[in-house]
Amino acid sequence: MPKKPPHPALKALGHRIRVERTRCALSQEALADKAGLDRSFMSGIERGVRSTSVINILKIADALGVTPGLLLDRLPPLVLFCL
Repeated sequence: MPKKPPHPALKALGHRIRVERTRCALSQEALADKAGLDRSFMSGIERGVRSTSVINILKIADALGVTPGLLLDRLPPLVLFCL
C-alpha cells in the first residue's frame, strides 16, 4: 500500500514552526529541548509527516515565545467537504 502524502495542514503547521524557529535562531534540537520534545519528533512535525497534540503545540508555541494561534491561524482545513 503506497504511503499517503502529508496533509496540507500538517505541512503548513510545520512550515510555520520552522519559520518561527529560524526567526528565534534556534536549532531543531534547541527548540525540542525547550519544548520538552524529542528532536526526531520535532523534525517530523516540521516536515509535516507527524501529527501532534494540542499540548505539544502549546509547548512549541511557548518555547518559541508566540501564541498557539500564530501557528494555527488559517491552516488548510482538515475536512474539505462533508458527505
